[in-house]
Amino acid sequence: MKLILASGNGGKLREFREILGPLGVEIVSQREAGYDLDVAETGESFEANAFLKASAICAASGLPAVADDSGLCVAALGGAPGVRSARYGGGKAWTDRQKYEYLLEQMAGKTDRAAKFVSCICCVFPNGDTLRAQGECPGRILRAAAGDGGFGYDPVFAPDGYDRSFGQLGPAVKNAISHRARALAAFRKELESYVDR
Repeated sequence: MKLILASGNGGKLREFREILGPLGVEIVSQREAGYDLDVAETGESFEANAFLKASAICAASGLPAVADDSGLCVAALGGAPGVRSARYGGGKAWTDRQKYEYLLEQMAGKTDRAAKFVSCICCVFPNGDTLRAQGECPGRILRAAAGDGGFGYDPVFAPDGYDRSFGQLGPAVKNAISHRARALAAFRKELESYVDR
């Protein structure tokens, strides 16, 4: 089966391929498929934004499309950056480093460091069928960035049970415990059931 990933994020593409590839699912980016849509993420939830992106690429291509909307929710910041994680601080013009440094500034002096990554995956088929899955990874915000692996907020987030950041743990560990890994594991079950119907 071939799915178009409604994203231009290379990190997401790599994770989707690593986790779904063994199932025989071919994941191609929207750019590789010849589509360069920038879908406005106007939803108020991760699930709503994932659906907006997947349905737009499915409608444009006539092929099944899958999208992930994910972000970091920090307890001491009232759940921010949340669905605006990609646009936090200076928006999409900012680099990942600028965003996580801004986050660390917002966390200055805060003792509650609890946070979680959330991932919602939505797959839309040309016949209108839709599959949805969600995963979360609880953890905490570090007081300083550590490691240069991963992407996004990985260098400032340590998952529960680990003393190191996602930026230090490497892809093998991250792909086993991350929010996206958990969402993809749930999505994989949904997809297997859908294909077997």
